[in-house]
Order: sequence, then C-alpha cells, then structure tokens
Amino acid sequence: MPHISEKTSLPSIQSLRGGATLAIRSADLDAKTELTQETARRWFARTLSVRSPLDPPLPDRPGRPDRPELVPPKNMKKRSLHTLKGRIALLHALAHIELNAIDLALDIVARFTTRGVPHSFFDGWMQVAFEEAKHFRLIRDRLRALGADYGDLPAHDGLWQAAHSTRNDLTARLAVVPLILEARGLDVTPVLQEKMRETGDIESADILDVIYNDEKGHVAVGAKWFRFLCARERKDPAATFQQLVRVNFRGSLKAPFNDVARAEAGLTPSFYRSLVSVSQS
Repeated sequence: MPHISEKTSLPSIQSLRGGATLAIRSADLDAKTELTQETARRWFARTLSVRSPLDPPLPDRPGRPDRPELVPPKNMKKRSLHTLKGRIALLHALAHIELNAIDLALDIVARFTTRGVPHSFFDGWMQVAFEEAKHFRLIRDRLRALGADYGDLPAHDGLWQAAHSTRNDLTARLAVVPLILEARGLDVTPVLQEKMRETGDIESADILDVIYNDEKGHVAVGAKWFRFLCARERKDPAATFQQLVRVNFRGSLKAPFNDVARAEAGLTPSFYRSLVSVSQS
C-alpha cells in the first residue's frame, strides 16, 4: 500500500499543536505517519506557529484502526525467533511499540505547548516523532514482505497508559516515556538484532540497527529536557527521577541494562540502579 504522497489529501495543518493533534487523532496509519512527518517538516522550516485557536482538542486515546485486537500483556504468546511465525510476531510487537511511540512523542508536543519551554524542546520531540513514523513504516513494510501486516496479531495496550497517567506532569512524562520505556529499547534491541542475524533474517536485523541508533538520540532528548526542568526547579535529577518513577510507573525495572548506550544518552546508572530492587520487592 503506498504512503500518502499528495499533500492536498491531508487535513489542513494550522499549527504545530494542530498538526500533532491531527496525527494523534488519525485512525488511518498511512495518514498518521504522513501528518507526523509533514508537521515536522513544516515546523523545522519555521512555517508553523506553536498554537492556533483553530487547533482540534487532544483526544484521550490516539486514533487506531479496528485491528489489532488489544489484549492484556499477560495474554501475549511468546514464540521462537527461529520460525517465520516467531519473527513475524516479534516484528508485529515492535510495529505496535513504534506506533505508540509516534503518538507519545506527538502528545508531549501537543499537550505541553503552554509549559514555557524553548522552541528547541519541540524541535527535539518532532525529530523523535518523525523518526518513530519512519520506524513504523520500515517494520510494516518488512511485515508485508514476509506475507503479513500490522493488525494480523493481537497487541497489548500497556504503552498508552504511561501517557495517560502522566498527562498533567511534563517532568513525570519525561521520566516514564523516554527514560524508562525508550531506554528499555536500548537494553533489548541489540540482543534481538543478534538473534535475527542468527536466523539469517538480515533485512529485519538491519531495520533493528536503524531503530537502535535512532533510539539513543530519543533517550538523549528525554534526558536533556528532564535535566533542564529539574535545573529550572532546582531539583536533583536522579533523586527526582526515582521519586517520579515510584509514583507514576507500574511496571518493574529489570536488569540487564545497556549501561554504555544509556550513559551515551545522558542516563547514568545513578538514575535507575537503585530502583531495581525497590520495584521488584
């Protein structure tokens, strides 16, 4: 299925917040990724204002197609990557993560345009959103090459809960989304990449390589702005992170950690090491 190429077929983008909100609301995933990237392009070209009185309201949930069926995480089956079905299942799960990541990045932009942050804050998050849209397309195209598509398998709904629970607190949002959920990708992606190579699926491994390198930058954007907000409020970043995670994150932080990649992104062990035993007790 081709991506939307006719810009005239997209709804009118009135502002940064408006374009981000339209993309979040879209249940057509080709339109969602194109709206995301077109809003980013116009924002980087400085042809959009931050807000407009014509902006649509932010939805409680992002737009989604009828499939996949959403189920609790515990109901998700585990499959071996040494089978085609197993690799399709993994890619489908990753596509679902990337789709949620598009909406999470857009929601940070649209929800917090009145928080008195510099324009470079929005530069960072629109770059993240642009790349998450790229990742979703890459994985979806790979699924199609393997005879499947996004929506063919069930997916779990835990990711959007992180957005909903931190909707009123930008510092908490940054702690939970980039510094826990995205950072987890740095821990697990190299292992998945290696397993894909072992099975001979070099095309999928190469896509994971693109995602892994981009995700380092996404965690870095989160760490930069988390530290910025802590400095503005004269708070210790590591202690604030730990406090916010205990209040706002339901899951557990599990070792092993990719300490090197995390540190390169500005997320040092002083942030997360002390949370492992607490969250698993």
